[in-house]
Amino acid sequence: MIVIDNTIISDDIKEAFFMCDLQKCKGGCCVEGDLGAPLEDEELKIMDDISSLIEPFLSESGKQAIREQGAYIKDHEGDYSTPTIRGKECAYAIYDKQGILKCSIEQAFNEGITDFRKPISCHLYPLRITSYDQYDAINYDRWHICSPACELGEATKTPLYKFLKIPLIRKYGLKWFQSLEKAISPTS
Repeated sequence: MIVIDNTIISDDIKEAFFMCDLQKCKGGCCVEGDLGAPLEDEELKIMDDISSLIEPFLSESGKQAIREQGAYIKDHEGDYSTPTIRGKECAYAIYDKQGILKCSIEQAFNEGITDFRKPISCHLYPLRITSYDQYDAINYDRWHICSPACELGEATKTPLYKFLKIPLIRKYGLKWFQSLEKAISPTS
């Protein structure tokens, strides 16, 4: 394991190669699973604040799911996540012309409508963070739907942590990321 500040990072982040291959997976991580995208407590107000800004980017079924369930839901364990459409895709997911799921929040961000890119859990995927009182545990969530990303990452020799450089810096800061790089490749 790698320890940096108040984070404990699983060792498999050192060896894993990863690069999303949306042409093959079609954004499956926006559909698969038990719930929508996990949300951090500080993201709840943001989700409320941007609701009207991102509405034009949502699908009709996404709009309806959000009207019925709210901008986010609370699960039986007290954790928050995005609502889903009939228990499947995230209510904020939209299909492009090629049938690939994209994030409506990120579409609004890309067009300069909001400064919130998307939930950090989505941005960091396939890394998952479990927060404890004293530290965050960062683990690689290996999942069959990401097999194409693993294959493309291996083919391009793109380390997982480098593929996720921007969201890792967004979450923990540049100094933290530089410490991670030194811990993984002390000679570079």
